Amino acid sequence: MSATRRQILSRTGAAVAGIAFSGAFAELFAGTAAARGHSPAAGYGPLVPDPAGLLDLPKGFRYAVLSREGDPLRSGEGPVPSNHDGMTALPGRRGRVHLVRNHENRSTARIGVPTVKGLTYDPAAKGGCTALTLDGRNNVLDERVAIAGTAVNCAGGPTPWRTWLTCEETEDKAGTNGYAKDHGFIFEVDPADSHRTGAVPLTAMGRFQHEAIAVDPESGIVYETEDAFQHPFGLFYRFLPERPLGGTGSLRAGGTLEAMRVPGVPDLSAIQETGARFEGVEWVPVPDPQAVETPIRLQDFGPKGITHAQKLEGCYWGGGAVYFVSSFARARDGSAATHYGQVWKYEPHRRRLTLVVVFGPSTDIQLPGESPDNICLAPTGGLMVCEDGEGAQHVYGVNRRGQVYAVARGANNIGTPDAPEWGEFAGVAFSPDGRTMYVNCYTPGTTFAVTGPWR
Repeated sequence: MSATRRQILSRTGAAVAGIAFSGAFAELFAGTAAARGHSPAAGYGPLVPDPAGLLDLPKGFRYAVLSREGDPLRSGEGPVPSNHDGMTALPGRRGRVHLVRNHENRSTARIGVPTVKGLTYDPAAKGGCTALTLDGRNNVLDERVAIAGTAVNCAGGPTPWRTWLTCEETEDKAGTNGYAKDHGFIFEVDPADSHRTGAVPLTAMGRFQHEAIAVDPESGIVYETEDAFQHPFGLFYRFLPERPLGGTGSLRAGGTLEAMRVPGVPDLSAIQETGARFEGVEWVPVPDPQAVETPIRLQDFGPKGITHAQKLEGCYWGGGAVYFVSSFARARDGSAATHYGQVWKYEPHRRRLTLVVVFGPSTDIQLPGESPDNICLAPTGGLMVCEDGEGAQHVYGVNRRGQVYAVARGANNIGTPDAPEWGEFAGVAFSPDGRTMYVNCYTPGTTFAVTGPWR
């Protein structure tokens, strides 16, 4: 999103910004209160400036800072690492909540994830995850390293057996950027007992620039997005595990990695109309999942080729289908066409792919909704979107009618008075009871718990 649009939205308070998206919104909210006919009203009113200068929220809402970059971890293992990114909230025993938080650290990160014996993959890498244990009132009981020595941990996704799959968004091999081991893998993290999962790469799930995953809770198939930076762009994958739904450690048993081919569609950005539907989606085995010589997206998938898309990011499961996000596409970068964000729906039982939501247009400054990144379904019936752009940073909600409203706005200016900047939001997730929204600010790394009159 352009700075001009964001600045105007910031000045107006961005309470209810109008119809910013087009598409079949009811499909996104299957199983929620909204889908059952109880659509929430559009928003909670204008955002109120925060006297503490951290997070602006609607009237009646409040936040607690659970963790902040540079503060000491409760475990004594070192400081809270930088670059808070993807996150999930998993139920624990006796009403507790486990937050698992990614740190998208490259070799240049200010504060790396501390290395811990038994939890470190590559001591030369600064990324990883930390885990927070909260009581029923969002008091932090514990905060510790969950995995270390990984690189550029961007997003991931939860599993039905209450673990987190953290994804490395890099293809760097040993010897690159000082790394001692190859990177570009998925790792499983158990926030209740991190040593049980350790730091073992799930190599059969592929080595590429991973972004996010979603697990089909019936079949155990894992869907994966690839956020490749250069043309030709990333692919949408599925992993068929040898031991589906086997619980913690089952993904280590191996499986088959396949890439999606939409017949006649080499680039998803060429599709612009919501409701566009494609039957007979094909899945093609990946020739070399380890990408020993050639990145997967450049490998030979046969005379029919494979389907690419720019900036494949968020991925989640709901209503018997997997949804995945293309954050944006730009023709000048090599995409077939330009768009400002898409949400796609794939129905495995029907082998059907549908374009559900299109974000934008960018030409109307009254309409937020561009470059969606982390997305989650709210238990109250709605969609929460962390935008990834320039200028003022927001978490937006979208109700079933397509109305967009601001839920939160960053108030911590990390720039200057003349050239203000704000850290982007990431990792939006809800507590198991639906009463708290957790969200990260990327820079400076901060984890918030937001409570209030959610409806």
